[in-house]
Amino acid sequence: MSIAFGKALTRTKTTIPGLVVFDLPVHGDARGWFKENWQREKMLALGLEDFGPVQNNISFNDQAGTTRGIHAEPWDKWVSVATGRIFGAWVDLRDGPTFGAVYTTELDPSRAIFVPRGVGNSYQTLEPDTAYTYLVNDHWSPDAEYSFLNLADETAAIDWPIALSEVEISAKDLAHPRLQDVHPIPPRKTLILGAGGQLGLALRAHYGDAPHIEYATRTDLDITAPGLPSARRSRDYDTIINASAYTAVDTAETPDGRTAAWAANATGVAALARIATANGITLVHVSSDYVYDGTKHGEYTETDPISPLGVYGQTKAAGDTAAGTCPRHYIIRTSWVIGEGHNFVRTMANLAERGINPTVVNDQTGRLTFTTDIAAGIHHLLTTHPEYGTYNLTSTGTPTTWADIARSVFELTGHDPARITGVTTTDYFAGATAPVAPRPHNSTLNLAKLEATGYTPANHRVSLADYLTSLNHSRPSRSKFAGV
Repeated sequence: MSIAFGKALTRTKTTIPGLVVFDLPVHGDARGWFKENWQREKMLALGLEDFGPVQNNISFNDQAGTTRGIHAEPWDKWVSVATGRIFGAWVDLRDGPTFGAVYTTELDPSRAIFVPRGVGNSYQTLEPDTAYTYLVNDHWSPDAEYSFLNLADETAAIDWPIALSEVEISAKDLAHPRLQDVHPIPPRKTLILGAGGQLGLALRAHYGDAPHIEYATRTDLDITAPGLPSARRSRDYDTIINASAYTAVDTAETPDGRTAAWAANATGVAALARIATANGITLVHVSSDYVYDGTKHGEYTETDPISPLGVYGQTKAAGDTAAGTCPRHYIIRTSWVIGEGHNFVRTMANLAERGINPTVVNDQTGRLTFTTDIAAGIHHLLTTHPEYGTYNLTSTGTPTTWADIARSVFELTGHDPARITGVTTTDYFAGATAPVAPRPHNSTLNLAKLEATGYTPANHRVSLADYLTSLNHSRPSRSKFAGV
């Protein structure tokens, strides 16, 4: 066997997306040779994803012509040769436009290949005593989805160096189906938690009923439950979007509320982060303006220090810290969320229609954020894959107060905005008998980092008008909405 010594470490893309060949430096002398078969830091520097191998397998083949495959599993592989030489053939068996694509090449100790999840793997030994070795990032499971293709499939038309009629093949491999009968490997799933809340409903509307999208309410999957790590086969998931949260900011100041808020917003998020880290999952976690104390002059950026005022803000800050330990994370900081269900805008519209003249806080400043913008922004980040980290995501436009938003709701629904009376937060809650959470007076978030990724949310005043129009259409009996 002749090995090419002294090659530089390089990577070469193939015709199958994600399938990448690596030339490996092999150092030899009279004693033999040495190579770094897998070197995480160097491989990542060349652009290989950190696929997190958990097992190393070796297949020894004592005869030339031994042929194995074509097997597609729901995990990634780093394939190399310790001794000998192989002819390798890979067929894309993933559900998608490249299904059936074929790539072939030879591997010896100086070459390796990264095989992404769902790409069928096969090889034929070209020399005796060939040791074929591979790292995988999951353990075999009877519950996982596998796919197989016949080595002699006419559509793939692999040009085997040694005719299949002359080589050693298992009966099981000979019985694999032709391409037309192969069950494609589906993509890893996206799990959306909090699917029954305002944001969860918007995410459902945005993502629809694609088979790889899974929705879960707290009844379906409670992130505070001790059995969370074993509640799903985590390796089947690529992304977790955590739209669940404890949001009763005032009740969080009570003993029972405090316990519930910490469980959902901090402890549960820490459990999700551990699961995501262990299984190479991207964790999207939705945060809040309440992680700031609201004393800053100007817009808050993602690098400003957090300093929450009350229990709710403290639990959200703790959840952010936990989510940030996951290597693949997007923390979405947002404010003043409006979507389907009970919210401030609906309340003001109902009061306007009923002839009630409300008193509304006028010393808290920020922007409304519509759940449609949050859902679209999350989808954008997961599609374009900018740098992991924290991103502010609110609607755009000039910051305003809750009182001014109330006046806009009255005006847009054909009512006199002068019916709104503005008061300070202190005056508004004067005389309250139940605990009241402190509110940040400035909730305005800077959007430059998000916009640099190519996504700009809609103007909150335009979205407000659109939202009220949709509200009017969904409630035709409410005639006073006719002016929207």
